[in-house]
Amino acid sequence: MQAILPSVVNISLNFCLKIKNPKQRPFSSPSKNTPYEIPHSALCSSPPPILGVCRSSQVGELFPTTSDEVVVREARIEEFWEVAETHCSSFFPAYSFPLDFALRLNRLLSMLFAVSLPKGCKRTCLVAVGGFEGRFGNVAGILTVDTLANFLPRKGPLRLRRTGIAYISNVAVREKFRRKGIAKRLIAKAEATAKSWGCLAIALHCDLRDRAVVELYTSQGFKSIKVPDGANWPRPRASVDVQFNFMMKLLNSPTSSVST
Repeated sequence: MQAILPSVVNISLNFCLKIKNPKQRPFSSPSKNTPYEIPHSALCSSPPPILGVCRSSQVGELFPTTSDEVVVREARIEEFWEVAETHCSSFFPAYSFPLDFALRLNRLLSMLFAVSLPKGCKRTCLVAVGGFEGRFGNVAGILTVDTLANFLPRKGPLRLRRTGIAYISNVAVREKFRRKGIAKRLIAKAEATAKSWGCLAIALHCDLRDRAVVELYTSQGFKSIKVPDGANWPRPRASVDVQFNFMMKLLNSPTSSVST
């Protein structure tokens, strides 16, 4: 959910970056660290993500107990600030004011003023909410799913956008809500959403060194796809030492076909 921000926000963000450049905590998976959200209490460590970059790997839950109180649905506009806060506190936990506020504002505006999607493409932000600690409606986790195919290999010499494949990113779960099966519920809802869009498969990237995250997605039926030697497949922005693992799962939808 990235969008071009007004110049005043860019100036504010650049100013904050100049006056403060705190050390980021290594990219990690919460116990689990999810919600497209993806806040932290890391099970495993991985390299820090680049500013403003959201990744699907921030999401590891090992042997969680499932909470029946959790409801996963599309985010409502009144929840956008909570979504932004969950995202930034998960991916950039070491940042403090004013940089943390600028990051949250950046994220909020990107959702409020998101640029129009290419024809035929879809995107939605899912949130996990529920009766946690007596407060119903709190955003506990987040996840983004789309059919933009920005990080899927292009098709043919004309490098056409692939269709029929959904893509998961920005998975994060607030630290106090981890180990409740929330990441798995977000993933399951993303799969159901992709099926409703007519997709036959769903894909994502995660850091190969983060075993907790890889095991989570593997347990949900995702398979690692080997990138052909010399192939220049697109992938999310990240530090050079990140070992991206491209994973995919077939959804067995009879309504459409995956372009090849």
